[in-house]
Amino acid sequence: MSGDHHRIDHAKAAGSFIGKTEHVAFHDKRLWDLREKRDAQAHGIAEWETLRSLASGIKEHTLSHLADYLEQFAAAAAANGVVVHWAANAEEHNAIVHQLMSERGMTTLVKSKSMLTDECRMREYLEPRGITVMETDLGERIQQLDHQDPSHMVVPAVHKLRADVAELFGRTIGTDPKNSDIHYLAESQRMNTRPYFVREKTAGMTGCNFAVAETGTVVVCTNEGNADLSANVPPLHIASIGIEKLIPKVSDLGVFVRMLSRSALGSPITQYTSHFRAPRPGTEMHFILVDHGRSERLAMEDFWYSLKCIRCGACMNTCPVYRRSGGLSYGGTYSGPIGAIINPTFDLKRYSALPFASTLNGSCTNVCPVKINIHEQIYKWRAVIAEQHEVPFVKQEVLKMAGRLLSSPTLYRATVASMGSALRRLPNFVLYNPLNIWGRQRELPEAPKMTFHAWYKKNRGGGNDNA
Repeated sequence: MSGDHHRIDHAKAAGSFIGKTEHVAFHDKRLWDLREKRDAQAHGIAEWETLRSLASGIKEHTLSHLADYLEQFAAAAAANGVVVHWAANAEEHNAIVHQLMSERGMTTLVKSKSMLTDECRMREYLEPRGITVMETDLGERIQQLDHQDPSHMVVPAVHKLRADVAELFGRTIGTDPKNSDIHYLAESQRMNTRPYFVREKTAGMTGCNFAVAETGTVVVCTNEGNADLSANVPPLHIASIGIEKLIPKVSDLGVFVRMLSRSALGSPITQYTSHFRAPRPGTEMHFILVDHGRSERLAMEDFWYSLKCIRCGACMNTCPVYRRSGGLSYGGTYSGPIGAIINPTFDLKRYSALPFASTLNGSCTNVCPVKINIHEQIYKWRAVIAEQHEVPFVKQEVLKMAGRLLSSPTLYRATVASMGSALRRLPNFVLYNPLNIWGRQRELPEAPKMTFHAWYKKNRGGGNDNA
C-alpha cells in the first residue's frame, strides 16, 4: 500500500468523478451489466449456493490451518524445482525481486496482473533502481501509461471511455488519438508491448489466483494470455503470492474455477487457466510467499474474513456507491466494498472514511462467492473508527444530533412533519454548502406532501404516536 499516510477524503475524491456525467453513466451501466450477467450465470447453476458454501468452507478451513498448508506448499514447490522465498512485508518482497533480477543482469520485467505487487508498490521500488516494469494486461497498461492505480480488481480501466484511451495512446505510444475503435486500440497496445517479451535481460512475473498446497502449483486465471507469455518466454519466472491464496487440494480448485469468472464477468470460465508447477529446462521459477499484514489480519477476531476474498470484484459491480464514485476515490489498491474492509487493516487513520462509503444494503454480501459478510464488516469497522475517535468532527456532531432525534419519537415526528416545508423554503446554500460534500453533486428529490406517519394515520387509523 501507499507510504502516504494522509487521510483519504472519499467524498471529495468521488466528487471529481461524479462531476463527469458521461463517465459516471457509462461506469454505472457497464458494472451493472456485469452484475446482471453474473446473476444469469448463477441462476443457471442449480448448485450455486452449494458451491458458495463449499468455497467459503474451504477458505475458512485453509486459513485456520494456514501455517501447515504453507509448509506443505513450500515443500512441494521445492520438490518440483521451484525456489521458494518468504517475504514478511512489501519491502522484503520488492527487495527479493530486485535481487533476483540484478544478480542476473536483467533490466526489464514483463508482468501480468497482480494486485499484490500494486499493494507492495513494486513498480515504484524497481523503476528508480533501473528496472523497466511493463504491465501486459490491457487495462493495467492503460492505467500505467496514465500514471494511475487500477480502479477495479478485474477491469482496471473501466472508468475510462474509449475516447480517453485513444487520446492517452496518442500521447504515449504514438497511435491515432482520434481512432477509438476497440480493435485498433487493443492491437496497438499489443504491438507496443510484445517486443518487451523478447528483449534480452528480461524477466517475467505473474500473480496468483490460487496456490495448491498438495502439488506446489500456482494457478493463474486470465483472459488475454499475457500471463502465459510472461511465464514462458523469459528465462526467469517470478510469481508473487499472498499467503491467503492457498487452497489444500487440486480437487478443491474446481469449486473456485466454476465461480470466479461467473462472479467477475458473467462468463462460464476465464479464457486461460494456467498451472505453473515446475521450471522448463534451462529456466528458473521462483515463488515469493508474501505476508504483508495478513497474519495480523488473520488474528483480528472480527476482520479476518476478508482473507477469503478471491478478487472477483462482484461486490464492486453491485455497489451503488462504488458504481457512482469510481475506484480511484478510495485511494488504495483495493476499492469498493471489499476495499472498505481491507484497506483499514493496513492503515486505519488513512482509510477511516471508507467504511462510511456504503449504504449497508447487503448486496455485496449476497453476491460474494465465498460468503464474506462484507456489509457487516463495514458496520463493525464504523464502530471501531468511532471508538478510536477517527470520525471527522462534523460527522460526529451530525451523528450526535441524529441520535438525539431518533431517540425521541415526539421530536422525530415534529421534525419530519416540518421538514418538507423547510426544504421547499431554505436557500440552496443551506443544502449545498462546503460541509455537505456529497450534496454538491446531488439534487434532493421533491419533498412528499404527506409523511408516511400522517398517511398511515389517515388511511389505516394508526393513532399511536409512539409506534
